[in-house]
Amino acid sequence: MKKHQGFTLVEIMIVVAIIGLLAAIAIPNLLRARMTANENAMKKDLRTFSSANENYRAAQNPMEYATAISDLTGLSPPYIDSSWNTNPKHGYDLAYSGGGAGSTTYALFATARTNESLNNFCVDQSGVIYNGGAGAASGCTGGTPIT
Repeated sequence: MKKHQGFTLVEIMIVVAIIGLLAAIAIPNLLRARMTANENAMKKDLRTFSSANENYRAAQNPMEYATAISDLTGLSPPYIDSSWNTNPKHGYDLAYSGGGAGSTTYALFATARTNESLNNFCVDQSGVIYNGGAGAASGCTGGTPIT
């Protein structure tokens, strides 16, 4: 009788168990890396937004902040690119308040979506980005300044 070469069922089960164990270790680390990348991208974008809104305000007569994000994306050339008109952005939902007729305040609040990011962020007319807190027409309230 001819002897066949190959793997036994036990050997295959051991290999599958090892692969499963490696996946159980690697997947949470990959998800955490993605969340961290989303947070860093949002912080960078909030800095960009703050600069764009300051430039917009300086160009207005009388000086006032944008009434909506679309005010900054709809001009030619735009102050920020049109991707700002799309929610979510980097795993965050954006809510803008303030601006308009002689306004001296605004707030942009970035709320983390479940399983995409952990921390909420807010930036206001001060240019300071806050971790947590809330955004209102008068600016960010609560939270910890991170810049």
